[in-house]
Amino acid sequence: MYEERPALLDGAVPWTRTAAGPTAERPVLPDGCMDLIWADGSLLVAGPDTRAYAPAEFAARYAGIRFAPGDAPGLLGVPAHELRDRRVALGALWGEAEARRLGERITEAPDPAAALDALVLRRAAGVFTPDPLLRAVVTRLAAGRPVAETAREAGLGARQLHRRSLDAFGYGPKTLARVLRLQRALALVRAGVPYAEAAVRAGCADQAHLARETRALAGTTLGAYARAVGASAKSETPLPSGSRTTA
Repeated sequence: MYEERPALLDGAVPWTRTAAGPTAERPVLPDGCMDLIWADGSLLVAGPDTRAYAPAEFAARYAGIRFAPGDAPGLLGVPAHELRDRRVALGALWGEAEARRLGERITEAPDPAAALDALVLRRAAGVFTPDPLLRAVVTRLAAGRPVAETAREAGLGARQLHRRSLDAFGYGPKTLARVLRLQRALALVRAGVPYAEAAVRAGCADQAHLARETRALAGTTLGAYARAVGASAKSETPLPSGSRTTA
């Protein structure tokens, strides 16, 4: 069962996932975000994805914090592009002793998700403030605005925006725009909007364009995705796009 809850940190999304036993993990789709994850006592970081990620390992309990696009590098202390398409133990970033201590504290907590949420808030205090320029870039791209126009409105040249994006999002603004567009389209598909209409409303040229992007970024077809969403809804288990649930 996958659940989300309100966060202490602005822009973040705490989530939990539990399973009664080993099951086939669904691929995690790119969403422009990064996660800090507690998995059965271990802490790891899920970097920004450029393609569907198929989990290869299983844990019975997960708690995670999904950061708003661009926020995680300032909190974790590592440029996003260094973690692109990777799952990395927190010890590799913060030191093994510190990661082990924090993992034990969260494991012993009555509510690991709440403990992880509090840890992130403490980490952010006094050292992290969301970059309003990056937030504006994400907002514009998420609304379907062109990259060139977004750069101009942000007061940046194309190369400047690309460099800032690599550090903040893990990839350039064009890739981020594609990922956010796919998320818009798939949200419409989940809502029952016909594929052709979902494609145009999301900003694709047509249904064929959306189909190509779904294959390239999500590693599946529109029909297969819609069937998976339907099966998930019938089982009352949401199909998250961004819960990176294994290392």
